[in-house]
Amino acid sequence: MKRPKLKKASKRMTCHKRYKIQKKVREHHRKLRKEAKKRGHKKPRKDPGVPNSAPFKEALLREAELRKQRLEELKQQQKLDRQKELEKKRKFETNPDIKPSNVEPMEKAFGLCKTENKAKSGKQNSKKLYCQELKKVIEASDVVLEVLDARDPLGCRCPQVEEAIVQSGQKKLVLILNKSDLVPKENLESWLNYLKKELPTVVFRASTKPKDKGKITKHVKAKKNAAPFRSEVCFGKEGLWKLLGGFQETCGKAIRVGVIGFPNVGKSSIINSLKQEQMCNVGVSMGLTRSMQVVPLDKQITIIDSPSFIVSPLNSSSALALRSPASIEVVKPMEAASAILAQADARQVVLKYTVPGYRNSLEFFTMLAQRRGMHQKGGIPNVEGAAKLLWSEWTGASLAYYCCTPTSWTPPPYFNESTVVDMKRDFNLEELEKNNAQSIKAIKGPHLANSILFQSSGLTNGIIEEKDIHEELPKRKERKQEEEEDDKDSDQEIIDEEVDEKSSGMFAAEETGEALSEESTAGEQSTRSFILDKMIEEDDAYDFSTDYV
Repeated sequence: MKRPKLKKASKRMTCHKRYKIQKKVREHHRKLRKEAKKRGHKKPRKDPGVPNSAPFKEALLREAELRKQRLEELKQQQKLDRQKELEKKRKFETNPDIKPSNVEPMEKAFGLCKTENKAKSGKQNSKKLYCQELKKVIEASDVVLEVLDARDPLGCRCPQVEEAIVQSGQKKLVLILNKSDLVPKENLESWLNYLKKELPTVVFRASTKPKDKGKITKHVKAKKNAAPFRSEVCFGKEGLWKLLGGFQETCGKAIRVGVIGFPNVGKSSIINSLKQEQMCNVGVSMGLTRSMQVVPLDKQITIIDSPSFIVSPLNSSSALALRSPASIEVVKPMEAASAILAQADARQVVLKYTVPGYRNSLEFFTMLAQRRGMHQKGGIPNVEGAAKLLWSEWTGASLAYYCCTPTSWTPPPYFNESTVVDMKRDFNLEELEKNNAQSIKAIKGPHLANSILFQSSGLTNGIIEEKDIHEELPKRKERKQEEEEDDKDSDQEIIDEEVDEKSSGMFAAEETGEALSEESTAGEQSTRSFILDKMIEEDDAYDFSTDYV
């Protein structure tokens, strides 16, 4: 049945209602105009254009149109350049083994200038840049401060850089024992007595949170009389100020002080502590400073921040793990953490991380991942994540570990009696000893029982000359390939010996009898392969997580 068509409602209304609506609309518009007048808001005027009476109107319009086209073309060209640069970066990421010689023609084709950001993309360019900037800092400095991590002072010294400073003849070298609050006091005193035989040494503890001038938060105002945070306290600043001030007065001229050292020893933090401002970038990641930075401390003393030393790949694996910035040297977390773990005291590591005894590094990382709740899909322990955790803690500024001083003092070959005397001249060493004693007394270091004993690998070799960068890398690769081949050969020999031992009992009866026929020989070969496959399956199926729960 067809539904009847409904009538639409009429839009007619009474005159009284229509006039009332119009009145309300007028009042609303009047109100809006009044508010806009108070705010000073005016309607944007339309561009009237060039009047017809203006002379050369057609030429002006043509010129404006050409200018507009040029701007559009420039924008398009910039867009294309950005796209090409992104494509080039993607190629670097996908193929990291591309040689620099293949990259230079691409750069010339695209017309891109060599900037600092571009140098960061390639390993060779970034290393060269670090060497160039380090040389500039050493040449421009009158006094060079070599910053050492108090947990491993000997491992933070670079003989190549020290030799270059000593050979210059007119520069002073001073050692700074930073992160002094992470080692026991007895160990700190022994290292101070050992190092001051060669060079003036300052005990220092940099402030990780320097206060900005003129910026006091409400939290600080509320607790003005309270003791400051431990992270904001700086020790050794007055002693270093007096040492540099006394040297400047003796010279009678303005001096420049360069700060050098390996990654994550606290170079930029020391400058911020002396200036009491956030002048240099600091952070957990290694190798943040990539170029020299000049910071004036006062009218007579200027301090220069420098990038970190380039570690030679011929160093020990533990030195590479602790001293190589991740942005320059690509180090695998498992290899780096295993090298660090091999140098640490196993008993103290067990107590620190509260895990049971371990037989090898893989077992330790498995137990650490279970202890910290680091699991992958299926409940598998995240071994690589645990290795990264250990690596970050040992390269950071929170874990307390220490190294013992050598039993006998043996100066480096580039140091002799006259060099030691020249380096200590013009410094007030008596006042420095008093300030160091006060700093050691004020610093609250950990106890020996709470620290981990670490076996230092000795002086860490660095690279200063740019020509040495290309020579060092192939040697390292060749040595790695030789070691891998030797490991493979030794593993194969061990497997063959084990197979021979297991199979000797099975074939003892046949060996005492007559000569084996061709069929028995074939059966022996199949049995040997079966035993070898079984052993490999047993090794692969072994899971540490089933033993330690």
